[in-house]
Amino acid sequence: MDFLALFFTLGGVVLMLMIALWLISLRLKNSSIVDIFWGAGFVIVAWVAFALTPDGFTPRKILIGALVTLWGVRLSLHILARNAGKPEDFRYQKWRAENGARWWWFSFFQVFLLQGVLLWIIATPLLAAQLSATPSTLTWLDYAAVPVWLIGFCFEALGDWQLARFKANPANRGKVLNTGVWRYTRHPNYFGDAAQWWAYYLVAVAAGGWWTLFSPALMTGLLLRVSGVTLLEKTLQETKPGYKEYAETTSEFIPWFPKAPQTPRV
Repeated sequence: MDFLALFFTLGGVVLMLMIALWLISLRLKNSSIVDIFWGAGFVIVAWVAFALTPDGFTPRKILIGALVTLWGVRLSLHILARNAGKPEDFRYQKWRAENGARWWWFSFFQVFLLQGVLLWIIATPLLAAQLSATPSTLTWLDYAAVPVWLIGFCFEALGDWQLARFKANPANRGKVLNTGVWRYTRHPNYFGDAAQWWAYYLVAVAAGGWWTLFSPALMTGLLLRVSGVTLLEKTLQETKPGYKEYAETTSEFIPWFPKAPQTPRV
């Protein structure tokens, strides 16, 4: 199977999964389930690609499959636990109210199909890493991907865990988390997510998939400027006391040592 055949086959798989997920959301009256599926969707794509590429270099296929599985399963379980017992996400509630009676079908295009297309496109390095039988050995790029992935995984997982613990303590209501990995970046979970996608890209490059650069670039752009950092920063600056001071001393995205607080001018 050549790349285009694999790519479009997996596009069909993603489409079927999104249709099924959309039908479940109609039953539940909750479109937030699409967020839970995001990480798991990449895991499914990676292993379907594994099954459809028998001529690929097996150790590299196992490497990319293992890394994606650890990332995707943890992310989906985290979002599932975070959303448990809570109403539909405010974004979908807003769109549901705006669209009224047509939301039942409009949600397929605005939420499920859109996320499905993004998943399909962003998953490209996961396919490219598995299709080629050469080089028939793990290269320095494969090995370099592991520490990059591990750094990203630690920042994302620790960031989510530390934030969940912080929010669970009523004494922290209205406060800003500025310890742990949050001491070095204001968005450790977004940074970690992006770092892991650059690691997947390194594995793809090792198999000749250098041209899939658009995937980690797109993911990083989404995390920074669309659904992640920019949107959250605006909200936190307006609603969270002390966040402005935190922002002045802490790196926005890439982890770095905090700066000294600015001295007020007399």
